[in-house]
Formats: sequence, C-alpha cells, structure tokens
Amino acid sequence: MATDVLTPVVDVLPEPKRDSMLSRIWAWSWPKLMAVGLVLTVWQLVVWSGWRPEYVLPGPVTTLQAVWEMMGTDRFWSAIATTLTRAVAGFALALLIGTTLGILVARIRPLRLAVGALITGLQTMPSISWFPLAILLFGINEQAILFVVVLGAAPSIANGVISGIDQVPPAFWRLGHVLGAGPVAMYRNIILPAALPGYVSGLTQGWAFAWRSLMAGELLVIIAERPSLGAQLEFARQLAKAPQLLGTMLVILVIGMLVDGLFSSFARRLRERRGLAT
Repeated sequence: MATDVLTPVVDVLPEPKRDSMLSRIWAWSWPKLMAVGLVLTVWQLVVWSGWRPEYVLPGPVTTLQAVWEMMGTDRFWSAIATTLTRAVAGFALALLIGTTLGILVARIRPLRLAVGALITGLQTMPSISWFPLAILLFGINEQAILFVVVLGAAPSIANGVISGIDQVPPAFWRLGHVLGAGPVAMYRNIILPAALPGYVSGLTQGWAFAWRSLMAGELLVIIAERPSLGAQLEFARQLAKAPQLLGTMLVILVIGMLVDGLFSSFARRLRERRGLAT
C-alpha cells in the first residue's frame, strides 16, 4: 500500500538537468573571458597609440608568441618547476608556523597582549625589506628566499586562525567541555572545524603574500644553475627583451590566479556545505 502511495510522487520528481554542469562552467568562465578580452583590447589600443615604442611595449600578439616560444624550451619549464617548488616549500612551512602561532595567541591572553599587534605589524611590512637581513644571515642561497617567503605568509595565516577562533560561538566551547573533550580533541574536532572559514581566508591571503615575496626574492637572489621565473624576468630586463619580460609576467599572473582559484573554490564549497552560499 505504501508503494502505491509513493509511486506517483516519484514519477513527478523532475529529472536532473544534464546541462547544469555546462551552465555552471559557462557562468563561471564568461566574466573572466570578458575581462581578459577587455584587458587585451586596452593593451592593444595603448600600443597603437604610440605612447611607447613597440620594442619597449610590445602588443598582445607579439607577447603571446614569445610565451609560445618559451614554452618550447626546457629552461622555461625548469624555471616554473623551481619557482613552484620554492612556493610550496615556503607556504608549507609558513602554514605550520602560522597555524601553531595563531592557535597559541588566540587562547593564551598574555601571549596575545604581547605579540598580537606584532603579528599584524609583520603582515603589513613589505616583504622586500626583509631581503637585506636575509642575505646577511644566510647569503645568496635558497634559505634566504625561503626565510622571506615564510615571513611574508605566516603572519597572514596566523591572523586568519586568530580571527576564525574568535568567531567560534561560546556554545561550541561549552559543548566540548560537556562532552569531556581534552585540549587537543577540543581543537581538532570542534574549534578548528568551526573556525575553518576564517582559516581559509587567512590561507588565501597567506598564499598571495607568499607568492609576492617569492617573486621579489627571485629578482634579488639569483642562484646560478637554478633557473626561475624571477630570474627570467631579470635577465629579460637586462637584455631588453620586452616580449619575453611581459610574457614571463603573464605566466606569473596566470599561476597566481590558478592557485587563488583553487582556494576560492574550496572556500565556496565550504560555504555551500554550511548553507552560507548565495
């Protein structure tokens, strides 16, 4: 009898749209494609205006041709591999330091009073100002670059953790105590999951600072036999190869946007799971 009642209900349920995924992809991509087209159009108009000679400011077609030629060389891919390896290593270390520091500062009031403002000050400090000290301490090597990347990213991650924990409702803490959770279990199972939106925001900002610091470091600290995107920028400037310089800048921009897109996608899915997406 129950089956007879439920059958009509099942029959009238709408079938999932097969083109929903394509619609979402198109809705996500068309604003970005339009923005790219607008930038290329303005770029080309500036070139046609004669504001600068074309050997100084080449057009989009010339620049994209230079990128295509660079993609056919092993040195270009080695440079990308070196830069991404440095970025991952520096961001991972900053993630560990920033997360640990953020948890300690958020819950230990004397420590917060002592170093809370210092963390914000470090976050606002230009990363390039750390390089004289880094070179003095470590010399012209990988450690100098890693040092500045960590100092650029860790404060943002720590502030993200602090902000996320501050926004956890007091009822969550009481619930953890009622359930008998210890300090480690409290943070692992209750507090950090609740603070995840603020944490992810800090991670996104931390990645942006890490990427900027890394590019500044690779421009200043050029290591022999270690091709990188920053070194490629500097060599193109020294040799007055404007298409290669602008092409490398485009590659740096695209990599940064792709990684930022991954963070944004994760943050959006997190909001959807919590019913916060609009």
